[in-house]
Amino acid sequence: MNGPSLLRRTLLKGVGLGALAAGATACGSVNGLGAGPGDKIVIGFVSPRTGPLAGFASGDGFVVDRVRATAAYAKGFTVGGKTYEVEIVVKDTHSDPGRASQAARELISRHHADMILASSTPETTNPVATVCEAQGIPCVSTVVPWEAWYFSRQADPRNPKPFTYTTMFFSGVDQFGGCFVPMWDRISTNKVVGGMFPDDPDGNAFRAAYPPILDNAGYTWVDGGAYRDGTTAFGSMISTFKREQCEIFINAPLPPDFTAMWKQAALRGFRPKLATVAKVLLFPADTVPLGSLVSNIATDSWWGPYMPYASSLDGETAKQLAESYQSASGRQWLQTLGSVYSLFEIAEKAFTSVDTPRDRKAVATALQELNYSGISGVLDFTRGPVPGVALQQPVGVQWKEGIGRWPYEMVVVDNSLNPAVRIGADLTPTNP
Repeated sequence: MNGPSLLRRTLLKGVGLGALAAGATACGSVNGLGAGPGDKIVIGFVSPRTGPLAGFASGDGFVVDRVRATAAYAKGFTVGGKTYEVEIVVKDTHSDPGRASQAARELISRHHADMILASSTPETTNPVATVCEAQGIPCVSTVVPWEAWYFSRQADPRNPKPFTYTTMFFSGVDQFGGCFVPMWDRISTNKVVGGMFPDDPDGNAFRAAYPPILDNAGYTWVDGGAYRDGTTAFGSMISTFKREQCEIFINAPLPPDFTAMWKQAALRGFRPKLATVAKVLLFPADTVPLGSLVSNIATDSWWGPYMPYASSLDGETAKQLAESYQSASGRQWLQTLGSVYSLFEIAEKAFTSVDTPRDRKAVATALQELNYSGISGVLDFTRGPVPGVALQQPVGVQWKEGIGRWPYEMVVVDNSLNPAVRIGADLTPTNP
């Protein structure tokens, strides 16, 4: 796999989020010291609780309540020999980048946040991190490809500079390739890969980054053609894939667009031997519109009850967290449960390692130097790929029918990047 040098040249052609960095400016001077409210530590949490991205955040309320109930948060953090009450203030972005920036500014000016946590997609994490970096507020983000978070926030993406106050953890394009290619290699195909990528920031980014990955792995790339988000007719794309005999399928579309395309593909006889999708089918709700057509579609999983990890706050396992969510909500577990929980683990680790929570520079440095094991496994912010970024290694999963309680469930079929996770079933062709 090619690393940051490739991504610096190609990925950002399609990210389209650089304007967010220019749009957020500091409201006051930065001196590295906070003016927080006495014996209280205030942690802000920003995510898209409503709007088109709300699926990412549907478990966030449960996680926040769960964290508040842990002894570490309920009893307060001991920092420099002094115990501080911890308050968590939640803000909803309504799935809007401008609202995300506003939420961050409100947390800083109105709530005197000592740290801000942000989750789920560049539309949330990037504007929040940009405001925090400008105002000198420690910030941790997740559920965003690291390249989209790091390079698109740079004044000059071709000559990136490390950030001081903002950090993040998740996977990147190399991890997508490292997750998908081993699955392709295990299915007998002609090694021709068809890609469904829209003419939007994510689609163009993947379109730029995937061809070198495929070439290095010995696969042939077929681009289905850029299309507008919201397209409902995919006949031309499907005809291209059939003509070029694409036996592997990849994508990064909006969920409704994939649903339309995949249903039309079934009617028109495009049946790739293996479909490995990104950005869609990450959550159980995404499977409902497809019904049986979702069977044996593969995707990546960065967290799940099959992960052999436990909370650094109270020892709760990943499996217990997922099962508790299902019992409390009546809904199937989702991947962001672990990611959001980890944000609060990280906050606790950083604050309790410094002399005072008001020294923002010291807290930010603690984040940059953090290396610990928790509900998402080992997160090491010192290793890179760039300063302040910790990588997660996903596993390959397929949606399988009749496994347990739910109509379709994610089952681990490949652990090439993360051997600590047990295989749950054999990899099966999406279409025999």
